[in-house]
Amino acid sequence: MTKRICLFSFLITTSLFSVEIPTAHAQEKKFGKSVELNAQIIQLSNASQSVTSLVSGHLEKYFVDPGQKVKAGQKIALIESILVSKMTADYIALNKQYKALDENYISTKKLYDSGMTSMRELNNQSIQKNAMLAQINALKSQLNTLNIDTKNLKQATANFILYAHNGGTVSQLLQPLHTVLRVDEAVINIIKDQAFYIKSFVPLQYAGTVKVGQKMVIQYNNRDIITHIKQVLPTVDETTQRIVVLSSVDEKADDLYINSFVKSTLYFKADAPHVAVEKSALSFFNNEWVVFVPKKPEEVKGEEHEEHVEVPYEARVVEIIARDDKYVGVLGLEKDEEYVSDKSYYVKSMMLKSSLGEHGH
Repeated sequence: MTKRICLFSFLITTSLFSVEIPTAHAQEKKFGKSVELNAQIIQLSNASQSVTSLVSGHLEKYFVDPGQKVKAGQKIALIESILVSKMTADYIALNKQYKALDENYISTKKLYDSGMTSMRELNNQSIQKNAMLAQINALKSQLNTLNIDTKNLKQATANFILYAHNGGTVSQLLQPLHTVLRVDEAVINIIKDQAFYIKSFVPLQYAGTVKVGQKMVIQYNNRDIITHIKQVLPTVDETTQRIVVLSSVDEKADDLYINSFVKSTLYFKADAPHVAVEKSALSFFNNEWVVFVPKKPEEVKGEEHEEHVEVPYEARVVEIIARDDKYVGVLGLEKDEEYVSDKSYYVKSMMLKSSLGEHGH
C-alpha cells in the first residue's frame, strides 16, 4: 500500500514538472505610500434614468425584464393610446384632403392659364392648400417625436411603443400591466452602463495628499479593479469623521452590485525604491509569505529512487514592505535575482507532493 501511495505521488509530481513555470528577475522599483480603506459601490443620482410615457394610455405589454441589459433605441413597453389613435387618423385624413386640394389647384391653374378663371380663385385655393400642408407638417412632427413612422402609416393605430433613450440595465418596472398612464408618468428605471463609482472613506491625516486623478484599486470578486479619484467631497462623513472621495470605475465591470462594501487601496506618489516582484509571485506557504526561487543546478540533488523527484525550487520567506496595483516591495530577495513570477501554485503543489512522497518512503 505504501508503495502505491509513493508511486501515485511520483506520477502527480512528475506531471506538475511538465508545466512551464514563468520566471522573472527582481527589479528595483519606486513605491509610494498606500493606505487601505473601507469603500462602497454606489451610483450617482444621474446614473439612473426613468423612462416616461409621452402620451396617456393603457399599459399593455413590457418587452424587457428587471436585470436585463438594453441598448439605446430598444423597445421597452407597448401603450395603447386614444390620443395616438386620433393623431394617426387625423394625419391620414389630412393627407387625403391635401391630395384632393392639390388636384383642384392644378385644375384651377390650367383654367387660369386659359383665361377661364380669376387670379383671386387661384390664390384662394393656394391658401387652402398651404394651410392644410401646415397642419400636416405639424402633426407629422408630433408623430415623429413619438417614433411613429409616418412614411409607412397606412391606417390609424392606437399603439405607442416606448423606447430606451440610453443603454444600460433595467433596474425596475415601475408600473403594473394594464395601468392607465398619465402623460410624463415614469414607466421603467434604467441604470446607465459604466456608471459605477467607489465611495471611499479616507482618514483626515491624508487631507493634504488626496488629489483628483490618484489611483484607487478595489478588491472585488477575487480581482483588482482600477479606479481614479474624480471628486473629493468638501465635507467629512459625520459617522466615520473621514474624508469622502469618489472614484470612477474605468474598466467594463458588469458584475458590480450597488451598495456592496469593498476594500480599496489608495496609492500616493511613488518615491521610495525597493526590490520588487510581481504580485502573482507571492504565495502563502507554511504560514509565511514566500517567493519561490529556482535552485542552482548544483543544489538540485538527483535521486535514484523512482518514488522521489527533487523539486528544483526553494521557498524564500519575504517581508512585504510596499505595494502598488502590480508589484510588491519585499525584503528577502536581491536585485536581479530570478524568481517564479506566476503559477506559483504549481511549485507549491510540487513541494507538497514531494513532501508526501518522502513521508511515504
